Amino acid sequence: MPEHLSYFQQIGVAFLAAATVVWVVGLVRLVRHVGWGAERPLASLPGQGGPPALESAPLTPDERDAFAGLVRQFSRR
Repeated sequence: MPEHLSYFQQIGVAFLAAATVVWVVGLVRLVRHVGWGAERPLASLPGQGGPPALESAPLTPDERDAFAGLVRQFSRR
């Protein structure tokens, strides 16, 4: 280690390196044990239904005019 580092800094670097190694080993063991792929679907999630139904509401003539005005306003930019 460089001479300008104190003993506490050297101990800190060694501790962080050891903690990193322990974390990586634990992560590798976890991934091997649990598995990484999606071959097992999650049983707690509900199945997917079809696409959502289309929703619409009839517009009044005033709303149609206001919407047309917005479209014209935005198309100028």
